[in-house]
Amino acid sequence: MPTARRFLIDTHCWLWWHINPEKLSARVSGLIEDGSSDISFSVVSAWEIVIKHSLQKLELPIPPLEYIPKKLEISYMDVLPVQLSHALQVQKLPDYHKDPFDRLLIAQAMSEKFILITDDNQIGRYDVDLIW
Repeated sequence: MPTARRFLIDTHCWLWWHINPEKLSARVSGLIEDGSSDISFSVVSAWEIVIKHSLQKLELPIPPLEYIPKKLEISYMDVLPVQLSHALQVQKLPDYHKDPFDRLLIAQAMSEKFILITDDNQIGRYDVDLIW
């Protein structure tokens, strides 16, 4: 019996889904809207959103403290916590990508055997399955 495909959504894709869904590829939109796919939202993305919002690099209609839980409540996505193994996996990654949030998402996807939903070309340099 084949293993079910599991996905991890990159922060910008999660935000686009809620704020600018037209920026998502048709393939990703269909995957998300289908509702039958196993898609996870990482705590790393929540951390990134909070930090970027506090630095005024990200505008949201309401503060992240309310926005993130509200959007997660209406989605069917699981929340993926950060494990020690994920953080340690970052050390094994080549230095292709400098963004610490993306590096930890890559490490999580590799450790948990997730397919990463992203349009970030730099991430494609890593040994991780992607979908866009």
